[in-house]
Amino acid sequence: MTLKLAPTPLVAILRGVTPDEADSIAAVIVEAGFGAIEVPLNSPDPLASIELIARLFGDKVLVGAGTVLDADDVRRTHAAGGRLVVAPNFDAAVVAEAIRMAMQVLPGIATATEAFAALRAGATQLKLFPAATYGPRHLQALRTVLPKGIDILPVGGVAADQIPDWLAAGAAGFGFGSELFRPDYSRAEIARRAQLIVQAFRDARRRQDATAIPTTTTTGGTS
Repeated sequence: MTLKLAPTPLVAILRGVTPDEADSIAAVIVEAGFGAIEVPLNSPDPLASIELIARLFGDKVLVGAGTVLDADDVRRTHAAGGRLVVAPNFDAAVVAEAIRMAMQVLPGIATATEAFAALRAGATQLKLFPAATYGPRHLQALRTVLPKGIDILPVGGVAADQIPDWLAAGAAGFGFGSELFRPDYSRAEIARRAQLIVQAFRDARRRQDATAIPTTTTTGGTS
């Protein structure tokens, strides 16, 4: 299963969002071009926020829960309309239940041992967490031993200006928390931050694609 995050593989982490503001905040994030919205389950009344965002924007972005710690959390998220499960850790029961319910699942990993355990459990996408603790070189090293085609999203302490380094190391996308949203940010501030992150990602991806294009030379002959 590959990441289904259109138009960009960017996950907005709305830790602390409340249901009465979830719709307006989600609207500016969707407009900016994020591909997914995650409401951590330690937020106030998170399932109500997930239900609202999924109902309003589920046809445009992937919506789901973060800080998913057990299989019951997976089922509650699905019942609320969420189709994305994000965890800070790897738990085989969480991965299995998400797969059983045809949901996208991003288990948290930090080491090669955790990564391979998650893959054996059926995960095809991984969340490197906390990314700031390890850095792009750690991801680059992990990528040398992990199977090709495994998507890894750095989450936790990633700044917009660090996106190029992470992409060069093999990141498939990113999750953004306080870099994007905090309960005390105004809606205008969240919109500004969302636009900045999306533009930084698109610029970095465009430069990466440009440098990956092989150059061709034309040789001439004599007649």
